[in-house]
Amino acid sequence: MANFYTDNPNLKHHLNHPLMQKIVELRERNYSEAQKFDYAPANFEDAMDNYEQVLRIVGDICGTTIAENAESVDHEGASCADGRAFYAAGTVENLDVCRKAGLMGMAMPRRFGGLNFPITPYIMAAEIVSRADTGFENLWGLQDCAETLYEFGSEEQRAKYIPRVCEGETMSMDLTEPDAGSDLQSVMLKATQKEDGTWVLNGVKRFITNGDSDIHLVLARSEEGTKDGRGLSMFIYDKRNGGVTVRRIENKMGIKGSPTCELVYKNAPAELCGSRRMGLIKYVMALMNGARLGIAAQSVGVSELAFREALQYAKERRQFGKAIIEFPAVSEMLSVMKAKLEASRTLLYECSRFVDMYKIYEDIARERSLTADERAEMKHYSRLADALTPLAKGLGSEYCNQNAYDCIQIHGGSGFMKDYACERIYRDARITSIYEGTTQLQVVAAIRHVTTGTYASLIDTYAAAGYPAELAPVAETLKGLTELYKDAVAKVTEPNNPQYLDFMARRLVEMAGYIIMAYLLLQDAKLNESFRSTALVYTKMVQAEVARHCEYINNFDIAQLADYTFEA
Repeated sequence: MANFYTDNPNLKHHLNHPLMQKIVELRERNYSEAQKFDYAPANFEDAMDNYEQVLRIVGDICGTTIAENAESVDHEGASCADGRAFYAAGTVENLDVCRKAGLMGMAMPRRFGGLNFPITPYIMAAEIVSRADTGFENLWGLQDCAETLYEFGSEEQRAKYIPRVCEGETMSMDLTEPDAGSDLQSVMLKATQKEDGTWVLNGVKRFITNGDSDIHLVLARSEEGTKDGRGLSMFIYDKRNGGVTVRRIENKMGIKGSPTCELVYKNAPAELCGSRRMGLIKYVMALMNGARLGIAAQSVGVSELAFREALQYAKERRQFGKAIIEFPAVSEMLSVMKAKLEASRTLLYECSRFVDMYKIYEDIARERSLTADERAEMKHYSRLADALTPLAKGLGSEYCNQNAYDCIQIHGGSGFMKDYACERIYRDARITSIYEGTTQLQVVAAIRHVTTGTYASLIDTYAAAGYPAELAPVAETLKGLTELYKDAVAKVTEPNNPQYLDFMARRLVEMAGYIIMAYLLLQDAKLNESFRSTALVYTKMVQAEVARHCEYINNFDIAQLADYTFEA
């Protein structure tokens, strides 16, 4: 069987980005832990070799055990009995293999039993796992909830829970309720402080991924009489203490191996995590940003699988005396699928590097005061990470769904049958543009970076990088598209009409994202000629998309907004 890391050289390309040297040096505190832990790197080369070795292990496990179990897990699914959730047999095996390989708590510090990975190679592992089994990534990937424990929990809580995660215990984030989906400020699960200072939780949570996990992060209403986000706090619930039962598991379209639970809390003991009233305002926002980066990685993994399945079938399927890949209509579809895949991947890892930079500085700030230059750099990368996260999640998940759709189309009638993996891929892909914030909510998060000029400034930085002669025509095309984008932003924002801006937000955000991804592919092509045809194909596609959005904006009369309005 294939190794899902070594069979994809583009992963190594992104792992070896020039910014990684600074990321690793900061993460390893100039390799000061080499004397304390025998598996800590002594220098940059040692660290990169370590990441590669672990990614090879991930790739091997995914290419064999997890990928081989994916179909049976999809058929068996998770089950519920006696108030508990139970994994499919293949999922149990997957978790056991990952635990034994030491692949839990990868990004946690070594003193808690983790591997101290930066976000970027960890997210790369998440992409690989998602390619093997999209639903299993939801279980394995929830280890990044430990990041919230590390950032906001007490030192006692860190020492109590994080080693358990690193040893293989699972986590969940219990946010959604029957009457509080995306509108989390409406959460009503009640947290009550007892006379001895301890807390208990009562209420119902719904749509909780891996809801019968060992350790839960729970958003609950701690302030009596409040109705908004200011009355919410974050709590840690330990399954060992009891008090929570699984009422039901949702019967989902896809990701069948990942149990999505409805939970009932009855005087469940819990610990306050961080400060009261900061649950939604600060902690969930940090938790959701990490989750959205994880879904972006999941989307890329599914896109990779969809492309490979389509490519393989197109090479093998013969019609009219030749392989269907020889037909222009099919080869064009495959070229566009590959371009969308690589565009979403290059955006994913640009975003993960930005997240790495500011998160590492935040961690250093817990140990010592940052210098003025360090604070400025942290703020810079925090803003860029905030800007790229909704693009990576929103556009990456849309491309994922489009690639899954085209994978079935290339298979034709066979793709509609359960004999081929593309049917499962299609069902699994659909959730990526819904959970952890729909694509529409990602637009809401991204539009302020359109109006404040964050995207325009980033695009200008990419444009100024300089490109070799063979890439100059593509760079010139992108400069022209950038001007169209800036003109469109001015046209939409100048009337100072919030309703008009909201209506056009998706088009502006998509244009910004498309141009950014095209520039990132151009930078990849500058470093690695294997990306050149993909950069060209994607830029051609972006050229058409930007023109389409600009034409719509230029021909739209604000008075026409009424035609798009419905009454409740």
